[in-house]
Amino acid sequence: MSGHKLIGGGTLSMIRFLLTFIVAYSLMNGYVLNKARALFPDRPSTRILLLCFLALMVFAPMGARLCERGGHPTLAHLLAFTGYPWMGFVFLAFWVFLLTDAVSLMAKYTHVAPALHNPLLKTRGAAAVIFGVVALVFLYGIVEARSIRTERVTIATSKLPLGMDRLRIAQISDIHLGLIVGEGRLKKILQILEAEKPDLLAATGDLVDGNIVDRGEIFRQFQALQPPLGKFAVTGNHEVYTGIAQSFEALRMAGFRILEGEAVDVGGVLTVAGVDDPARGAPMDEAALLAPLQNGRFVLFLKHRPQPVENSQGLFDLQLSGHTHRGQIFPFRFFTGMSYPMQDGLYHLKNGSKLYTSRGSGTWGPPIRVLSPPEVTIIDLVAGNG
Repeated sequence: MSGHKLIGGGTLSMIRFLLTFIVAYSLMNGYVLNKARALFPDRPSTRILLLCFLALMVFAPMGARLCERGGHPTLAHLLAFTGYPWMGFVFLAFWVFLLTDAVSLMAKYTHVAPALHNPLLKTRGAAAVIFGVVALVFLYGIVEARSIRTERVTIATSKLPLGMDRLRIAQISDIHLGLIVGEGRLKKILQILEAEKPDLLAATGDLVDGNIVDRGEIFRQFQALQPPLGKFAVTGNHEVYTGIAQSFEALRMAGFRILEGEAVDVGGVLTVAGVDDPARGAPMDEAALLAPLQNGRFVLFLKHRPQPVENSQGLFDLQLSGHTHRGQIFPFRFFTGMSYPMQDGLYHLKNGSKLYTSRGSGTWGPPIRVLSPPEVTIIDLVAGNG
């Protein structure tokens, strides 16, 4: 596959994503700001200001990226630290107001709990209470996003070398290092990893999400972590959106070996294979990659999206994935679950293969998480009959 096709596939994927996002996000903002009108005097000037604010907030996330790419970091950070928190607030407010409207309509037309269809619930006071509740949940979301959990998984396998009782694999995924997630968050993640002393570190995509190649202090933190069996990474869709060349440079500066549809024998202990995210172009034939690896060693398969391919199951022992964030902000998990039903935790596949999907170690867009805390995953392979 040529480099031209890879870039073209990524660009087309990004355009589809942006168009869908702009339409959906504009509608969400319009709905929420229409509810906010109750908090202000009903004047033409108020409506104009709210429309201007809507346009600014819809533009801010894209404007931040454009300014970042255009070499205007101060303006990029200003737009990011304004637009992305607002995005999280709007997501939460949208679902709360949608729920209250749905309950009110049900009360009106079904005569169930008619008190819930009350004009008082449409007043300025009611709107203020709802926005206040949303603000509290938003603040909780900031705390949850910074509370990185250590998830532990133990897998018994007969494929460890003789004399080896345990092999520890650490997985990080979806950190989204960029304008919002930076050195502070990465430091917490690396402190967990250093304390756990993994034998191997796997990064399953979306580690990079911005023009951060020139911020060398971030990558110097990674250099201090040197697992004996190495550090391996695969691309996620955001490495493609950011720019594959600079994403690769960032990953290599951090000391990762990037697997682009290839497999590596790691010290005669296990085999690590990895594939590019399909945002780079057409997905590769995973079975063709994995079939030659059946030599009795444990096969670790890195793939950003938790979509196991039918004919590759049984050709790997454990697939590590991320991508979904488990929705990141409740109730989006129900929507991500439609496309990725195996979006959180360990799953047993056909023919002895297993899949572990991480909730991710950082945040995309809004710097909040609600009922989907970030994680660093520690997977212990232990000698036994798996």
